[in-house]
Amino acid sequence: MANDTRIDFIYLSEQDMIRAGVTDMAACVDTMEEMFGLLYHGDYRMAGPNNDSHGAMIMFPEDSPFPNMPKPTADRRMMAMPAYLGGSFCTSGVKWYGSNIANKEKGLPRSILMFTLSDADTAAPLAYMSANLLSAYRTGAVPGVGARHLARKDSKVVGIFGPGVMARTSLAAFIAACPQIDTVKVKGRGKKSLEAFIEWVHDNYPQLTVQVVDDIEAVVRDSDIVTYCASGEVGNPDDYPLVKREWVSPGTFLAMPAPCNFDAGMEAPDVRKVLDNTGLYEAWYEEVPKPAHHCIPLVGMKFMDMIEEGRFSADGLEDLGAIVAGDAPGRQNDDEIIMMSVGGMPVEDVAWATVVYRRAIEQGIGVKLNLWDTPELR
Repeated sequence: MANDTRIDFIYLSEQDMIRAGVTDMAACVDTMEEMFGLLYHGDYRMAGPNNDSHGAMIMFPEDSPFPNMPKPTADRRMMAMPAYLGGSFCTSGVKWYGSNIANKEKGLPRSILMFTLSDADTAAPLAYMSANLLSAYRTGAVPGVGARHLARKDSKVVGIFGPGVMARTSLAAFIAACPQIDTVKVKGRGKKSLEAFIEWVHDNYPQLTVQVVDDIEAVVRDSDIVTYCASGEVGNPDDYPLVKREWVSPGTFLAMPAPCNFDAGMEAPDVRKVLDNTGLYEAWYEEVPKPAHHCIPLVGMKFMDMIEEGRFSADGLEDLGAIVAGDAPGRQNDDEIIMMSVGGMPVEDVAWATVVYRRAIEQGIGVKLNLWDTPELR
């Protein structure tokens, strides 16, 4: 019997993705939690020698003899992020991450992302989809998984520095994990972004009180959950937004997916230090010059630098996957301070893309496209 060689796939625009539920944050947090369990048990693969690489990025020179070659300006990124995820997913995929801060001058988002979801056996495409919302929601959902296991259950006040897209999705995830949240404190750099964030909160969570604060100290003080979501220049950790121990109340959970530094008080061993995936930071640490925090501004890279410099023991680092799987403790009392680094991984994209794709198929959403009926080359 002849094999059926026809390959069809679907294209999902941003509006198709919305119709298929990409903004369903409660489901996204559940999906990310399932993904972390698979990550911990090893039923996944990413790029690199240890299968934990963030991806492969094109590096542009400061000076090029070719006038049309892009410059390495702020937030300039062209990157492929591949992964495979097992369990109930059993799919693979790759996100193409394009980013340029100058896009905003053209009325475009800083990042323009696309995702290809593939059959893990044949590698045939299943879907080609708009990925800005996909990426934003899976990024925000990870702090939500952290909050589910590491924040106090009665958390009410969230402090946010940087009222952009990441702030919105992180807040949505925190609310999904801690439904008693009733107040959000926010610090922004510009009036326009603050007003847009406040309008979004009022439209989506009218039960919340929004307090605009003047500095990041006010963001942190008296907050139960803290997150820094502001982008910025990378290179000098002294210029990264700071967390001081004296600002942090007992019982605070800090989830940091953006540039951040912290003082000596936060280095103390009684502050629990959690990574979303230990292998990711080990891979990064091998890939960049040292100190690594100068190159990758996440607190997890400062943890790695502290270990290298003998200021912290690797045994003190905790892995979110182990916590989700029940092999390590979540929050143990109402007073412990916990700081979690959020790096972002392509397995997260694969997980959420698979869920959204299956919803789209069930609901008949998307444009069906044909790759071929019979391939010319076999």
